[in-house]
Amino acid sequence: MPLTLTYFMDFVDAPTEKDEVFQFEGGVQVCVDRKSHLFLNGTEIDFERGLLKTGFVFNNPLATRSCSCGESFTV
Repeated sequence: MPLTLTYFMDFVDAPTEKDEVFQFEGGVQVCVDRKSHLFLNGTEIDFERGLLKTGFVFNNPLATRSCSCGESFTV
C-alpha cells in the first residue's frame, strides 16, 4: 500500500542526538530525524524564484508520485 508523506521544514536551535546532520557550504546545516531520513535519502533541495511560485523544490528519487504543488509525495 502506498504511503503519502508531506515535506515539512522548520528552524531548530540545535540538532538532537537522533538527527542526521548535513553540512553545506556557507555553514548551512540541515538536520533530518532518522525516521524521515529513510524517506528523504538522496533528495535534492533547491530554492527557485518564479512568477507563480517562489520557494523550496524537492527532487526525491524515492518518490513514486508527488502532488502538483510539490509539498507531498508517495513512496
